[in-house]
Amino acid sequence: MKYPIGIQTFSEIINKGYLYFDKTALVHKLANDSKYYFLSRPRRFGKSLLVTTLEAYFQGRKELFEGLAISKLETEWKQYPVLHIDLNAADYRSEEALISIIDGHLRQFERSFGKDPDEHTVSERFKGVIQRACEQTGRQVVILVDEYDKPLLQTIGNTELQDNYRKILKGFYGVAKTMDACIRLAFFTGVTKFSKVSVFSDLNNLEDISLSEQYAEICGITEQEIRDNIDAQVGELATANGLTKEECYGRLKEQYDGYHFHPNSAGMYNPFSLLSALKRKEFGDQWFQSGTPTFLVEVLKRNNYDLEQLTRENVTADLLGSLDAIDTTPIPLLYQSGYLTIKSYNARFRTYQLGFPNEEVERGFNLFLFPYYVPLRKEKTGLFVMNFVQEIEAGEPLKFMARLESLFATQDYQIAGDAELYFHNAVSLIFQMLGFYTETERHTSDGRMDMVVQTADYIYLFEFKLDKSVEEALAQIEEREYALSFAHDPRKLYKIGVNFSSETRRIQNWKAMER
Repeated sequence: MKYPIGIQTFSEIINKGYLYFDKTALVHKLANDSKYYFLSRPRRFGKSLLVTTLEAYFQGRKELFEGLAISKLETEWKQYPVLHIDLNAADYRSEEALISIIDGHLRQFERSFGKDPDEHTVSERFKGVIQRACEQTGRQVVILVDEYDKPLLQTIGNTELQDNYRKILKGFYGVAKTMDACIRLAFFTGVTKFSKVSVFSDLNNLEDISLSEQYAEICGITEQEIRDNIDAQVGELATANGLTKEECYGRLKEQYDGYHFHPNSAGMYNPFSLLSALKRKEFGDQWFQSGTPTFLVEVLKRNNYDLEQLTRENVTADLLGSLDAIDTTPIPLLYQSGYLTIKSYNARFRTYQLGFPNEEVERGFNLFLFPYYVPLRKEKTGLFVMNFVQEIEAGEPLKFMARLESLFATQDYQIAGDAELYFHNAVSLIFQMLGFYTETERHTSDGRMDMVVQTADYIYLFEFKLDKSVEEALAQIEEREYALSFAHDPRKLYKIGVNFSSETRRIQNWKAMER
């Protein structure tokens, strides 16, 4: 089996015999149902493959689609002029970068359809190319823009440069609306949607299919598609890892499934992660190893966000579909980037409950944030968690609390600001990481945290305070009877009170008591 990992061109996948999950029935529907589209999907989810599939279809390359669903649906196979603009592979952190990339695409188009010397701006040149392509071929033009938002995502935090880019892209993309008579289809993809007051304000006739039930499966892979196409390969993965095939399916689902782009849609697997696991015959955090955008941290820091709220917020479809609220909440960005997904829908109030799609994303997200919120270098994160877990499992609170105390003794951390939120986020991340190896429950009330960690032999009840005392923390455990539910549990139980100092930003003192 040849897995198309990192290969995003439809023609190459077909011509070289790579595995292809047939999405062409949806491609045909999309191409013939409407005219202007926008689709948001997380990175490495198959957006570029979808764009090149549309490109091949509108180029009339019938031979590439033999045996696929579309071969029974399409009868004409007309050839249209296709203007494919890919903004993915570039560094946009300099002012000239965006114009340079657009200029390169326009030069290519102008070599095919000519150039008018009176056209100077990128918008004028784009308009001219569309008009000449239509006139010269006698066919309307297909515009495909892949990763339209890459310049904006790379410049989050650089207000001046991002505003400049928005103006350029607004005028450039807006040409598509002014040239409606010459356009057969315009299709834009990206990770996020900057709308209303930004790049798409002039192109307000776009149909956003990002949360559309009928297109929910157009990118990504369903479990049924796996069973229909690569069931034998799942069996090979199972054998390599000492699992039955059904156990392997369960492991794959926990690790890579769980993306939902409509409340009623099937769970979707991230193609990159799934195919990488099958090729390597091992379960790993493939998606995060391929790179995590640092702009996420910038947005979380800017919003002074409480990480405990990530999977607790109810949001509307309008909020999920746009980044216009990015200055007040990071939730739309985290959803559109693939770190959160739809878990449930409240039809009465038309709100969505979000959560992490799978273990790979949750673990990778926490590991990525760890060095930004916890005073520990990135390369030491894994070792710290391993030692902490081993000491918890061995029933050694003096050791793991001394380790936690020493962790906060350093002043080498990157997150400052509100002390309570700082400690809240740092401790939350630590215990979230423990949760992958132990049973951890987290509860938050009025800014105070209590946590329960359970292993095969031990139970730990934690209460954290800020600028108070460990006695108050332990008293709260008693007053609220946290230990009551474990009254008949034979495991050894520890009550641990911890007090942080906002002045020193350290653990001021702590105390552990046996039941």
